[in-house]
Amino acid sequence: MTSLTRADWEQRAKTLNIEGRAFIHGEYCAAQSGATFECISPVDGRLLAQVVSCDAADAEIAVRDARATFDAGVWSRLAPAKRKRVMIRFAELLEQHGEELALLETLDMGKPIGDSLHIDVASAANAIRWSGEAIDKIYDEVAATAHDELGLVTREPIGVVAAIVPWNFPLLMSCWKLGPALATGNSVILKPSEKSPLTAIRIARLAIEAGIPAGVFNVLPGFGHTVGKALALHMDVDTLVFTGSTKIAKQLMVYAGESNMKRVWLEAGGKSPNIVFADAPDLEAAAAAAAGAIAFNQGEVCTAGSRLLVENSIKERFVPLVVEALKTWQPGNPLDPATNVGALVDTTQMNNVLGYIQAGHDDGAKLVAGGKRVLEETGGTYVEPTIFDGVDNAMRIAKEEIFGPVLSVIGFDTVEEAVAIANDTVYGLAAAVWTSNLSKAHLTAKALRAGSVWVNQYDGGDMTAPFGGFKQSGNGRDKSLHAFDKYTELKATWIKL
Repeated sequence: MTSLTRADWEQRAKTLNIEGRAFIHGEYCAAQSGATFECISPVDGRLLAQVVSCDAADAEIAVRDARATFDAGVWSRLAPAKRKRVMIRFAELLEQHGEELALLETLDMGKPIGDSLHIDVASAANAIRWSGEAIDKIYDEVAATAHDELGLVTREPIGVVAAIVPWNFPLLMSCWKLGPALATGNSVILKPSEKSPLTAIRIARLAIEAGIPAGVFNVLPGFGHTVGKALALHMDVDTLVFTGSTKIAKQLMVYAGESNMKRVWLEAGGKSPNIVFADAPDLEAAAAAAAGAIAFNQGEVCTAGSRLLVENSIKERFVPLVVEALKTWQPGNPLDPATNVGALVDTTQMNNVLGYIQAGHDDGAKLVAGGKRVLEETGGTYVEPTIFDGVDNAMRIAKEEIFGPVLSVIGFDTVEEAVAIANDTVYGLAAAVWTSNLSKAHLTAKALRAGSVWVNQYDGGDMTAPFGGFKQSGNGRDKSLHAFDKYTELKATWIKL
C-alpha cells in the first residue's frame, strides 16, 4: 500500500518521462510515415505526449519480425520451465515499476490512482505470473490405442498473435492476452487503443529487461482503421485476439475470412443484468454492490451491472438504498488516493454518455440520481453516476451498451419474468443473482445466458476462472487454463510400432 498523497502524484506527473514510440525488435522507433497523434489526459485536458501512429507499413515490419523470431525458436522452442522463469521476472518488473505504470494509466485513461495501482497493475502482474507458473504444469495426451500403435496429442504454439486491446483496462487486458500467448511460446504484436496506449508502450521495454527476446513482443500504437485493420488482414498473422465493441468484433471476423482464416477470439460488449430477488440475504449489501457495479471504473466496464432487475415487492424500498449507496461514488481528481470515480476516457465518450442520459429522459425513464457533467472547470471529462427508474427493456438505455455510469432499474414479479428480461439482449457476458434460496440461485444461474454468473456478489472470480461471453459478447475466453487453448494448435501424431 502506497502512502503517496495527491500532491505526491501530481509532482510525479510533472516529471514523468512518457514514451510514445512504437516498439519493434527490442527498440523504440517512429512510424514509417512519421505520423503521430496527440495523447490527451481526461483528468484535465493536458497534452501528455505525441504518440506514434502506425499503419500498414509498420504492421508489415512488425509481423515479419515476429515471424522470423518465432521461426528461429529463440522463444517458441525454449523449454517451458525456462519461459516460466522469464515470465515470472516480467511480473516482478511490473510490480517494481507499479507506481510509474499506475500513474501512466491514470493520466492516460482517467481512472482513480488507487484502482490503477492496487487493481490494474496488481492484477496485470498476477496474470503474467499465473500464466508463467502454469505453463510447465500442462501435460499433453496419449491416445488409447492398440498395442502396436502410439497416438500422441500435443499442443504447439500457433505462431504470430496480434492482440488488439481496449482503452478501459489497458494494462490488465493486455496482460490477460500476453500471459497465455507468451507462455505458450508465441510471438505477439500488441495494438493498444489510441485512447490509452501509454502502459503498453512502457511494458515492452520491461519485457526485454525480463529476458523475452527481441521480436517476441512488439507494440504498434495507432488507430483501428489503419494498423488494426492491417494486422487483422495480414496473411502471416495466425491468431487475432480482441477485447472491445461488438461492432468492431464482427468486422474483425470479416477480415479474418477475407485473409487467411486466422483464428479469431473475441471478447465484446455487455449489458449485464443484476437480479435482486425479494429474498436476497442482505438488501443493503445488494444495494452497495449495485452501486459499485455501475460506478466502478466510471462504468467503463464490459461487465458493468447496467441493468438492475428488482422484484417489484421490494423495489420501492430497494431503489432508495441504491441511491444512498451511490452517494459514496462521486467523481473526483483521479490523482487523489481518496477518489473512487475518475474521468471518462475522453470528450467523445463523455458526450456519448450524456447523449444516452438525454435518451433516458426522452424515452420517459425517471431520473432518480445524477445525470450531469461535473467538475467542468478542471478541463476534465467527468459525469455523475446516474440512476434511471421506471425503465422498460425496450428503451435505448436498457438495450445498448453505454460504457458509462448509467444504471437502468427494471421491475419484475416472477423468476421466469426476471430470466426473460435478463436474457432479452444480444449480449451475454455476465449476470448476478441475489437470493437466499439455494435452488433458486442454481436454477436462475443455469437459465441465464451469460459467460459469468455471480451469486450474492458482483464481479467475482480470479485467474482460475475463464472470462468471456455468450451470444454477441464474443467467443473467446481470457484467464484460466482454458485461455491456453486459444494460443495453441492441437496436433495428432500417430505412430505404427
